[in-house]
Amino acid sequence: MNRAEKAALQLRAVDVLRMLKETRTYDELAETTGLPAGDLNRYVNGHVLPGIDRAHEVVEDLGRTALAEELDARIRVDDEGYVDNTATVFDQPFLDLVAPVVANGFDFGRPDVVLTAATDGITLAASLASYYGTRCAYAKKRKETAVEEFIEARERLESGIQLTYYLPESAVDAGESVLVVDDLIRSGETQELLLDIVETADADVAGVFALIAAGEDGIERARGRTDAPVGSLTTV
Repeated sequence: MNRAEKAALQLRAVDVLRMLKETRTYDELAETTGLPAGDLNRYVNGHVLPGIDRAHEVVEDLGRTALAEELDARIRVDDEGYVDNTATVFDQPFLDLVAPVVANGFDFGRPDVVLTAATDGITLAASLASYYGTRCAYAKKRKETAVEEFIEARERLESGIQLTYYLPESAVDAGESVLVVDDLIRSGETQELLLDIVETADADVAGVFALIAAGEDGIERARGRTDAPVGSLTTV
């Protein structure tokens, strides 16, 4: 981890603590974190930054639990099982908190590209790409007029509808490491198409991540396609 990455981790740890402090006293936050109330006061008020080891603990352990709880509170599921996560994917500051938790709390390799499918996964992918300092790419269901060469992935769904995604060929180079992300994984069909794109590009899969897993089918389907880590922040 270079100096910039260390500083980013320390600042994100402070952001996590500030989020928790909104609903807790310093004594309650000390009980939650196991850290001294005086240290927490200095972190939250920006007087000092936590050390690297302490920042790791806050982001990887406390941060993952806290953000999963916050995400659960934002999710709405209707009577037919459809998930409304607009309160999350429209909240860029929240996703910027998620990024270091994902980067440090899962066993994903550092990617060269963060890949998603338009549209709801773009804000998450952008946050992760910004944190990693890498490129963000997203596949679309239509071709851009000015782009000449595309990687194309197709799949016929159980309903009989054919789903097709296109990614400009220049977005991913052979041999690059690609982290596939999305806001939601349900059946795993979209993730499978994204993995097809990675394979066609002759690139490597760093991992597959979704903010929300609607059941386990999609997660298991993705695990059946890659040996790379597959995970989600929460499951509904």
